[in-house]
Amino acid sequence: MTEHQDLDVLVVGAGFSGLYQLHRLRNAGFSVKVFEAGGGLGGVWYWNCYPGLRVDSDFSIYQFSLEEIWRDWNWSEKYPSRQELVEYFKHVDKKLDLSRDISLNTRVTSALFDTTTNRWSVFTDTGATAYPHFLILCTGFASKPLLPDIPGLDTFQGAVHHTSLWPQAGLEISGKRVGVIGTGASGVQMIQEAGPIAAHLTVFQRTPNLAVPMMNQRPLSAATQTKMKEEMYPVIFRRRKQTFGGFQFDRIPRGVFDLTPEERYLFFDDIWLKGGLRFVHGSCKDILTDEKANAEVYAFWRKRVLERVRDPEMQRKLAPEQQLHPFGAKRVSLETSYYEVFNQSNVVLVDLNENPIIEVTPKGLKTRDGVVHELDALALATGFDALTGGISRIDIKGVDGVSIGDKWKKGLSTYLGLTVTGYPNMFTPFGPQGPAAICNGPTCAEVQGDWIVDCLMYLRQHNYARIEATLEASEAWVQRVTDIFSKSLLGLAKSFYTGANVPGKRVEPLNFAGGLPLYNTLIQESARGEYAGFKLTSATSTEVKHM
Repeated sequence: MTEHQDLDVLVVGAGFSGLYQLHRLRNAGFSVKVFEAGGGLGGVWYWNCYPGLRVDSDFSIYQFSLEEIWRDWNWSEKYPSRQELVEYFKHVDKKLDLSRDISLNTRVTSALFDTTTNRWSVFTDTGATAYPHFLILCTGFASKPLLPDIPGLDTFQGAVHHTSLWPQAGLEISGKRVGVIGTGASGVQMIQEAGPIAAHLTVFQRTPNLAVPMMNQRPLSAATQTKMKEEMYPVIFRRRKQTFGGFQFDRIPRGVFDLTPEERYLFFDDIWLKGGLRFVHGSCKDILTDEKANAEVYAFWRKRVLERVRDPEMQRKLAPEQQLHPFGAKRVSLETSYYEVFNQSNVVLVDLNENPIIEVTPKGLKTRDGVVHELDALALATGFDALTGGISRIDIKGVDGVSIGDKWKKGLSTYLGLTVTGYPNMFTPFGPQGPAAICNGPTCAEVQGDWIVDCLMYLRQHNYARIEATLEASEAWVQRVTDIFSKSLLGLAKSFYTGANVPGKRVEPLNFAGGLPLYNTLIQESARGEYAGFKLTSATSTEVKHM
């Protein structure tokens, strides 16, 4: 059994956030280890390996900004596949020599804060333990799969897997009868991959996905990237910290109706053809705050989709005339051939609002109309208990002995989306009430990661043994998050942005929706104020500094 006694920092998770923390903290002279539940690096890119998986941000921003990594790495596609990201993390590991401080296949199960030593006691499913001074939970915003509660699911005789728990060795679906429950981002990618090769594909849809074209340009030449590295890369990496979503593009400072109808059409058409998340994050400033402006975006989107779907019934299900929720109020997905799949004769689309699943039988799924949809393989693209789930699945007990999952059932509370009152010396980057799901992942990992490292260096320099957010600061942060969120349209959809997708979960804002620049300003204001909003305890006395 491995024990890590006098450890400065334990990081949980080896995705973008966890690996960045390991690198930065090691360079700052801290002793640090990483516990990772998976068998490889990459976090979400290790666990998710379903057919068709690729990233929804283009290569130039979906990577670390560290020159020692990007200088001799080239991507093959604008939107890299899962396999290429796995190779990227191997490159990162080799360049930064990370694996020597990472324990794979080691899932953290519980953690307890000791108020006498100001250390955490951390326990795992392998028996490995650690007693770090600081605990950094880089568990990711989508790491706890949400499994559907359907009677008889365990009786199905075919293969059944959640998309985030797809077999690492793969699963043959060519020539098979395939079913997909769910049409979120994973469902979209799985469907457009399975459609052309499956003998028959049955899609079970609750809410149509308002997906936009990826416009993936392949192959991506090394010559193009070499030229970009000379000047463009550093500019892009600086720019992505200046934009609302952490991308290299931003919303324009004009509203939808500030444009003439002709300007509006040409502008929408331009960002549509450029592809990617520009259609939401590079659009007009008011599309997520003004319902009429949002309806204009939806109308344009619907017209483009209807041009690609032939059957009127499929059109009705995929792009209904009546807008079901604001465009962008659910996380926007990217697609390449999603809508064309529904023109195929071997594809059936079941609207679960009209014809819900009654039970799973050994042969397939039975719907209310009495039909049993016989399947060989079933993909559960049913999403995640996002943002809080990856943290609350660990039995983490703070100064009052209350598990964090139980604490949050009464209402989510953090300070700066990075710390939780009552859980000293613990940080939660890429977690709840931060930018996370509304921000480019690597950008967020570096912004929050730099803040944490700077904080720990400050504590070391000033001989503080403990840092904890005050209750007043936490309450003020929750109110700020709520106020900003309520001014947007994000709460008008049943999505993981509020936890409404999880049965029984408290519905409340889980994301800071004010954009990355404002978020960064606020966390830096705390740092410049000698960590205002925190209670700092000296290592050599009982002195407590209230900021």
